Amino acid sequence: MATSRRDTADSYTLRARREGYPARSVYKLEEIQRLFRIVRPGQKVLDVGAAPGSWTLYIHRELLKGKGKIVAVDLNPLNLSPVPETVDFFQGDAFSPEVRSLLTERGPYDAIVSDAAPGTSGNRTVDTSRSEALAEGVLGLSIEQLKTGGNLVIKIFQGGGQEALLRRMRLLFVRARTLKPAACRVDSFETYLIGIGFKGSGAERT
Repeated sequence: MATSRRDTADSYTLRARREGYPARSVYKLEEIQRLFRIVRPGQKVLDVGAAPGSWTLYIHRELLKGKGKIVAVDLNPLNLSPVPETVDFFQGDAFSPEVRSLLTERGPYDAIVSDAAPGTSGNRTVDTSRSEALAEGVLGLSIEQLKTGGNLVIKIFQGGGQEALLRRMRLLFVRARTLKPAACRVDSFETYLIGIGFKGSGAERT
């Protein structure tokens, strides 16, 4: 049987293992952080779609440095043992009324990050549509939960309406752009929408 590139551990996967991260996705956030300074020590961060936990752990270790708080949410459990003391984790649907209420109680947030992706079907049209719906949900959550001046990172599949979402983000943020980090796999069609300096929930109406 042929071995696909995704079955082979690349340099990012090997590095993640050495450094104790559950997944190679941590290096996507590392590049985003280096370029845009999404998170600063002492802040409160919401991580949507946090499992297995690499972004949460990186924020805890490298960005907050023991000063601040992370609220993480995912349908699946975090693969972190122990869960860092700076983290409140909720297992469930971030968009459900019950979980949304818990997130609101702990907000507002200085930054919201999301590496969430839908379950894929292999049909690109279906998968990009699902990704677009998920990204729209995260953006809607951010309008509710971000502090004025806050920052946002959302993953979306290319072809999944990212241009329309980017146009909307440019109304809501001082700066908004896309980035495909170097750690994305060559055959991946994911990209990231980045918003810097949230103008406030009424920005779209001005």
